[in-house]
Amino acid sequence: MAKEHRFVAVDFGAESGRALLGTVSDGKITLRELHRCPNGPVRTLGKNHWNILRLFEETKQGIRVAVAETGDDIHGIGVDTWGVDFGLFDEAGELLGNPYHYRDLRTDGMLDKAFEVVSKREIFEHTGIQFMQINTLYQLYSMVLAGSPALKHASTLLMTPDILNYWLTGRRVSEFSIASTSQCLNPRTNDWARDLLAKFGIPTHIFADIVMPTEKIGALVEDVSLEVAGAKGVPVFAPATHDTGSAVAAVPAKGDDWAYISSGTWSLMGLELEQPVINDDSLNANFTNEGGVCGTYRFLKNIMGLWLVQECRRTWQKQGDELSYSELMQMAQESDGFVSVVDPNASVFLTPGDMPARIQAFCKETGQPVPETKGQIVRCALDSLALEYRLTVESLDRMSGKHVKNIHIVGGGTQNTLLNQLAADCTGRTIITGPIEATAIGNVLIQAMGAGVVSSLAEAREIVRNSFGVVTYQPRPNPAVDKALTLFRQVRA
Repeated sequence: MAKEHRFVAVDFGAESGRALLGTVSDGKITLRELHRCPNGPVRTLGKNHWNILRLFEETKQGIRVAVAETGDDIHGIGVDTWGVDFGLFDEAGELLGNPYHYRDLRTDGMLDKAFEVVSKREIFEHTGIQFMQINTLYQLYSMVLAGSPALKHASTLLMTPDILNYWLTGRRVSEFSIASTSQCLNPRTNDWARDLLAKFGIPTHIFADIVMPTEKIGALVEDVSLEVAGAKGVPVFAPATHDTGSAVAAVPAKGDDWAYISSGTWSLMGLELEQPVINDDSLNANFTNEGGVCGTYRFLKNIMGLWLVQECRRTWQKQGDELSYSELMQMAQESDGFVSVVDPNASVFLTPGDMPARIQAFCKETGQPVPETKGQIVRCALDSLALEYRLTVESLDRMSGKHVKNIHIVGGGTQNTLLNQLAADCTGRTIITGPIEATAIGNVLIQAMGAGVVSSLAEAREIVRNSFGVVTYQPRPNPAVDKALTLFRQVRA
């Protein structure tokens, strides 16, 4: 029997976190969830923060369960999270304040203020990253303008997964894929864009050394080993610590005629390329070049994603309507499609709040029929996402010189069958969905590459194909799509 290699994948998203045990053996991978916890912002005096200490406790609990269930037979630990957020540390390695949540209002208007210092074109030339007010660069610039004491006294900046890895290993480093989400990294040099940062008055000495996916960050420190009752000396590897980077590594694709959507709170849609695409076309289309694994880059567009539906559901829950996602999807399925559309990336939809009212107001302000029922509101959001996928894949075709034949959807959004079919209908491409747990799978397989158990990204994807099934959606003709697309272009502009 082939030897089993066991890896712990700790995966935190904006809504929840979990630890999973991935076992790689005989050309296949199996996953088992060990621990799950909720996640979300903590609001204090009008500010949104992350409870990073709790996330570290949840990380240790996941490792603790893994130790108990495996008899301490663990070959690696890897952490991934969402992008852009960070913490600041002093010279003694102490955290300076609670890390902010990317939806905090401190970056409102910060893009325009940044462009007064450095032009949009110059920022893109240095970073190749999509312009979003949530990016680390604008969070830091807001701290410069506010005269932040924490920034003045900081010795090291660590992105969210880097914080957890520091507390696990005692080593302060920044992993490449998560660093690239900051808009502070130069993808041509794979190092920090220090000249650009200095122009904003951001101290450049705070940025940690870069490590690449598959690298061993260090061994679990004794203090943590004692707390989890084992795992002494177990290596902590760098997967793609940005969750989308790990998810893309688990796309079960062959050839080079495919695109991906990592579908969840955000829809991240793009191509896997060997070089970043930094030119006027990608700048004008507001695309991004994020770090991938094995020397690749993720050329993609950040799309607001199922956040619109999630926030609608939260609003209705507060009003006393406890509706499941499956109930909401059934309501949307029964509603007429492509009646009204919104720009899912409009800034009005970025922050938490009454999302149904915002969707209705957007439709009213753009002269469209106003969706009234819950089903109509959710259908409006899903139709709009699918139309955004259409324009995005057309841009990918144009800028890459390729023709995308298949779009692989991975992540939790693969369970939304209505959106998957709408994506096929709107893009005119074959949609292939699965696996659901792509982020954790990619996390484990990148660790396995670091441990010498898996030899290459191609082998990792073959393991995914051998281990998980997929569901295929073919495009169906729908005359309403072209009419809605014309309207969508107008409201999106």
